[in-house]
Amino acid sequence: MTYSQRAKEVFESEIAELTKLSLSISPVFDEVIDLIYNCKGRLVVSGIGKTGIIGRKIASSLASTGTPSYFVNAAEAVHGDLGFISREDIVLLVSNSGETSEILHLIDPLRQLGCTLIAMTGDISSKLAKGCDYVLSTHVDKEACPLGLAPTTSTTAALMMGDAMMVCLMEKRHFKAENFAVYHPGGALGRKLLGRVKNYMSTDIPKVQKDATLRTLVREMSAKHLGMTLVYKDEEPVGIITDGDLRRALEKYDDLHITAENLMTPSFKYIGQDALLSEALAVMDKYNITTLPVENELKRIIGIISIHHIIDFN
Repeated sequence: MTYSQRAKEVFESEIAELTKLSLSISPVFDEVIDLIYNCKGRLVVSGIGKTGIIGRKIASSLASTGTPSYFVNAAEAVHGDLGFISREDIVLLVSNSGETSEILHLIDPLRQLGCTLIAMTGDISSKLAKGCDYVLSTHVDKEACPLGLAPTTSTTAALMMGDAMMVCLMEKRHFKAENFAVYHPGGALGRKLLGRVKNYMSTDIPKVQKDATLRTLVREMSAKHLGMTLVYKDEEPVGIITDGDLRRALEKYDDLHITAENLMTPSFKYIGQDALLSEALAVMDKYNITTLPVENELKRIIGIISIHHIIDFN
């Protein structure tokens, strides 16, 4: 067997176990999401070793998507770092076995602080599970490691459970790309979302006159690669046609001699040239569109901003 074949077996083994895990997610998960969403403090994630690394990633992902969260190493917590934790915090304790001594030593002190405890463990009958208020099972039947010793599938399971929590909380908070920009000002996408529309828009504006034929429409839209064209009456824009409008027209009309005026949407959304890209993305998200004409201070269209100008980096 080649190494590439063995790698495929590892993938298949982990995927099979994770599929079983996804089918076993219980309504307790819903309760946990509501609990964290309504938390007046922060979500504190704690673990040690390789599950601790996963816990750190979970805390980091949650914090960057709108859920106040941070990681405390379990070994350091019992030597003073419990001072970071307050009564209003919720604590997520991550341990595959549920018997890790450093994790178990945290339960009583956290109870004294009055914190709500969530266990993320592969053994729902473990001491950790029994000592917590809520239990998220990450049980897998076997590791991908041939010895069954090195954390492989179990850490992937914890990672995916954390990702599921993050996604659900993002949706519950209606977390949008413009929020992402605020939390990631140093990242590539964050920096870009804080940029101005005028610096990223296309000035090669797709345009046709309102009496343009279907053939002319298709040529103009294909040439400009923006999935739309503006429709003009002489020098004034009077409508917009998108790829979707064109597809619907081809399904609806037998007469292909229709003109742009028959297909256009007379009213459409604009964005100012000095608006942030995050603002443009918010408008696109609100109206389920992918392009916006850009206006200057004289209310003249000077460009088109597309979602691909914002999201794509190539």
